Amino acid sequence: MKRSWLWLAFGLVLAVIAMGCSGDRATVVRAAAAAPLPAAAPAPKLVRSEGFQASGPLVVENQLDLAAQREGVVAKILADVGTRVRKGQLLAELDNRQLMAQHDAATAKALAAAEDAKNWRTQIQLVATDLARDEEMYKYKLITQQQLEHARFRLEGAKQQAEREAQTTKEAQQQAKAMALELEKTRILAPFDGVVARRYVRVGQRVTLNDRLFWVTATEPLNVKFTLPQEFVNRVRVGDVVQVSVAFEKGEEHAAKVTLVSPVVDPASGTVELQAQVVGPPKELRPGMTVNINVKPQ
Repeated sequence: MKRSWLWLAFGLVLAVIAMGCSGDRATVVRAAAAAPLPAAAPAPKLVRSEGFQASGPLVVENQLDLAAQREGVVAKILADVGTRVRKGQLLAELDNRQLMAQHDAATAKALAAAEDAKNWRTQIQLVATDLARDEEMYKYKLITQQQLEHARFRLEGAKQQAEREAQTTKEAQQQAKAMALELEKTRILAPFDGVVARRYVRVGQRVTLNDRLFWVTATEPLNVKFTLPQEFVNRVRVGDVVQVSVAFEKGEEHAAKVTLVSPVVDPASGTVELQAQVVGPPKELRPGMTVNINVKPQ
């Protein structure tokens, strides 16, 4: 009886051991199933030539305020806002009556000085002829040495007087030229082809030096300045074509050719500056407009 209990206890111990081994095996299997597989190498990222939209202002090279170059009273206004003008066209004129009189006087003085110089050149020829005659007479002792020297002094004096008159003529001509330049300053001329965008003066108004008179702007060629992220620095080149459209409404796109790509990147914003020129007639585009620029890099 005692032996039977011993065998029964031994059997229970063996059963417990067997159950523990099977549990460990199941735990290992579950752990192996839960373990992650080795990560696969990431697929290469494809760089797509996607478009990029920027915005910027339309500008023209020629655009400036015409300022008065001298003081005076506005006598005439021949162009107003919206007037299309050609280079050299008269836009306005200051009262120039006094300057005109001064210019005429200076011109007359210059002409008189030129005539005096001409007379003295003729006098030199006459005195030179007299000197040649006196030298021949002196050879034959028909005149004295003093008379010959006197003729020589007359010729030298005539030459000096002619030189003075020549300098006087030059001075008078320069004064007349200066008056002509001052007279020209009273005529306000268009510096280039374009349109009058603003008029700041009216007839009868007195203006002083550097007062603004007109704002004249060219209408073409139109350029647009914009920036792109630095990733585009080697993907957009001079000569590439971009599309320009009005920013505040959906309209026709206009081709523009890239004319400038900045050689440096702005470190503060990480962008590069570009400029493109609109091809063909601008149609509804105007200087100063903000437009969208659609860029499709190569």
